[in-house]
Amino acid sequence: MKVFVLLYCVIILNLNPMKFKFYFLILATTSGYAQTKKEPVAVAAPSTLQRLEQEIARLTTLSGGKLGVYAQHIERGRKVTQLPLENFPMASSYKIPIAVELLTKVDSGKYSLDQMIDVGFDDLHPGSGILSERFNWPGAKRPGVALSIRSLLELMLLISDNSATDICLRLAGGPGAVNACLKRWNVNGIRVDRPTAWLIADFLGINLPMNQPWPRIAFDSLAKKLTDEQQKIAAKKFDEDPRDCSTPEGMGDLLLKIHSKPLLKTESQRLLLDIMKRCESGKARLKGSLPPDTEVLHKTGTIGMTTNDVGIITLPNDAGHVIIAVFVKSSVKEIPERERAIAEVARVIHDYFVLIR
Repeated sequence: MKVFVLLYCVIILNLNPMKFKFYFLILATTSGYAQTKKEPVAVAAPSTLQRLEQEIARLTTLSGGKLGVYAQHIERGRKVTQLPLENFPMASSYKIPIAVELLTKVDSGKYSLDQMIDVGFDDLHPGSGILSERFNWPGAKRPGVALSIRSLLELMLLISDNSATDICLRLAGGPGAVNACLKRWNVNGIRVDRPTAWLIADFLGINLPMNQPWPRIAFDSLAKKLTDEQQKIAAKKFDEDPRDCSTPEGMGDLLLKIHSKPLLKTESQRLLLDIMKRCESGKARLKGSLPPDTEVLHKTGTIGMTTNDVGIITLPNDAGHVIIAVFVKSSVKEIPERERAIAEVARVIHDYFVLIR
């Protein structure tokens, strides 16, 4: 039996030799391999969990900053955490709670998914996405485009389009409505405060009033005037700002309720999970070190010293599902190194829940 499990680790899981020691220790703890006398499972399990937590703590160094983790096996309830109650900037992962409140309004009948929304120049905001790039041509009096609410949700979650996000946030009723929804769902530790345009403005150090439209051309003009020192000071202040933050536990709880609780109507729940399954960003993060074809429903977030990925992993061989939120903040390393840390954390958690039943 021990030989079979070792072969599983090396061949089926495609185990990196550098990680062999970690998985050998899991095997030793759970099978009695390194014990002269077999211990009860109730005694062995905490020791295995402790070794996993030590491995995650080691990966914090790889991230170059603070690393927050919340993982929970949906069917069995077992949890793995690091800094579960620490605030981390959500960046674009905050688009999940925005989608939840907008879909709540769809469920109530206020909107329909096929309802068309006109997109104006004031809706074309800076940052990621395609709307601002594709429909902001010189000399045009208006973008000349209308999109369905379903399309806006797809753009927001699939490619993290910031213009679509701010339209979705407006339709949802603004940050106050999103936070009220989280309160109704009894989700603690998450707050949404600003549209993406204002969030980016605060990160850069631009004074952008929230009570008036702000077309991208004006935003870009102000951004060009900023000095490197001004941006550095603003980025540090942004990293410590409690607004638009989540704890790993709070995001994990939201993901669990999206997946398993009847809080959205079935059609809305399925749509949200399907879009997250097709998310096009962050291939080097939660997915980066997992076995090929592992299903991951997720949403990424990146700004300044922050890099995140949160979602739901489907385990192989009917082993269940894992809610996972991995946040990196205050990192002094480049994004690829932060992504590698997220990928390594996801892999050890994936393998832990596959091996420990």
